[in-house]
Amino acid sequence: MKTNNLVTLIAGGLAGLLCAQQATAAIALDRTRVIFSGGDKSVSMSISNENKQLPYLAQGWIEDANGKKITSPLTVLPPVQRLEPGAKSQVKVQGLPAANTLPQDRETLFYFNLREIPPKSDKPNTLQLALQTRIKLFYRPKAIAVANPEASAPWQEKLTLTKQGDSYQVNNPTPYYVTLVDASSKKGGASAPGFEPLMVAPKGSAPLKVAASALGNAPVLTYVNDYGGRPQLSFNCNGASCQAVAGSK
Repeated sequence: MKTNNLVTLIAGGLAGLLCAQQATAAIALDRTRVIFSGGDKSVSMSISNENKQLPYLAQGWIEDANGKKITSPLTVLPPVQRLEPGAKSQVKVQGLPAANTLPQDRETLFYFNLREIPPKSDKPNTLQLALQTRIKLFYRPKAIAVANPEASAPWQEKLTLTKQGDSYQVNNPTPYYVTLVDASSKKGGASAPGFEPLMVAPKGSAPLKVAASALGNAPVLTYVNDYGGRPQLSFNCNGASCQAVAGSK
């Protein structure tokens, strides 16, 4: 009897890739995050079939911040497409009129998903791996769009830290999401033991899950920028309050 088992593995970053047991995705995406500007009708991404022998289907969709699949106010076109071996194509995130009902004074978080669907195997008892990429998609209203990010100071420099016992709280006064992926006691230093990456919502705050004593009085946080880069941000502390050092990236 023929059986074809399709196993879906979430490849949302390095940890997900490791969970995929070193399997290599056939359908590759050209970025690690999407910024959808409220002033644009759509944003296009390049995808490619890295498999040189087999065609694959690429299925795309969007989830809200709670992981629920949605088709508005943003949608994916085409939702499914076929890529021949070694071929390249594009997938588009399209804005719908309902996008105007989203908050216009801060970013809104979504997730873009891209799943590869392999051709059905004609071999019996075959285990097929369908890798799925899941990246953050930020809807950025036109009112807070950054005209030239490289020419202006990064908004992450507006972050502050507040010491509470043996922990730090990250305060984000900006209208943007900030993703922190590392923390250390000095620039270029080793990661603080026990640190867990976190994302701080606009106008929000969140605790750093690492002992303040491991970071000292001059913590260094690593954040992810719009291009997937990982600049470091140094802080100077005075008592329980810490301010980011301008130009410390």
